[in-house]
Amino acid sequence: MKTSKMLYRIPVITMAALLLVSCNSEKKDQTTTQDQKVQVKVETVTSQDVEQTSEFTATVEASVTNKIAPQMAVRIDKVFAEVGDKVRKGQKLAQMDQSNLMQSKVQMENIEAEFKRLDELYKIGGVSKSQWEAQKTSLEIAKTSYHNLSENTQLISPINGVVTARNYDSGDMFSMGTPIFVVEEIRPVKLLVNISETLFTQVKKGMPVDVKLDVYGDETFAGKVSLVYPSIDSQTRTFPVEITVANNDERVRPGMFARITINFGVKQNVVVPDLAIVKQSGSGDRYIYVYKDGKVSYNKVELGRRMGDKYELISGVENGDQVVVTGQSRLNDGMEVEIVK
Repeated sequence: MKTSKMLYRIPVITMAALLLVSCNSEKKDQTTTQDQKVQVKVETVTSQDVEQTSEFTATVEASVTNKIAPQMAVRIDKVFAEVGDKVRKGQKLAQMDQSNLMQSKVQMENIEAEFKRLDELYKIGGVSKSQWEAQKTSLEIAKTSYHNLSENTQLISPINGVVTARNYDSGDMFSMGTPIFVVEEIRPVKLLVNISETLFTQVKKGMPVDVKLDVYGDETFAGKVSLVYPSIDSQTRTFPVEITVANNDERVRPGMFARITINFGVKQNVVVPDLAIVKQSGSGDRYIYVYKDGKVSYNKVELGRRMGDKYELISGVENGDQVVVTGQSRLNDGMEVEIVK
């Protein structure tokens, strides 16, 4: 019986020994894992001269737009210009019906003849001063009416430009509302952009700007700031700025989509590799792990412009700091790390 009990005890002792060895092994593995540090690569960042440029978009507009029409409803005898025609200042664009003009002329001449008669009588005391003044007033009104009709019988271009719309044909009856012609001056052209109030003190009249148009690819057109509006919109916190492009070759046309770049000079800021930038999930915030004395800190940063595979930093990292460029997904703020090359 004793021998039998001993045989039963041997497997139990053996199993207990195996469990003890296994537990010791697991503890050793856990200790080893805890002692291992996350391996990262770092780069030392420096301050550099960075061009301070801002980009805006706008639609090209004519520098002057004239909507040309007579002041009254009248029949159009003949139009002399078509859409796309270049016209000169003072050029005749349309001839209107002259019936009203001729009637006005006859009326004016009759009133003028009567005034001359009364004027002779007034000089010798044949009529009162009030009669003379009344006739003189009637003559002035008749002359003004004739002059207005004369101006509206012939439509003249007030500017050098291009006809961009013609809404009536010869023989049509003009009705108030829609102009007969639209003439636009396109030498120069202008663009209107809204700029953040933070740049209000930096935008100056006469500043050069670069203008690119989608239709011409990467070709750059020279422009300049021609007008800075003096007030800031309280809703958008922006102020309008007018930019002029000389457009001597008239390649830039109203309606084109433009991209404008304004250079505000050079500023020294820290530049970091884009690999160092960490985007916080669920927000637009950006962070960088900065290495110092064996540990990393999780620094929130403000990005400036992108320059190839690098970013300008406005704040968050100092000149000479070492920033982590690999292994960020395994890091936490304040964690000890090991630097590898």
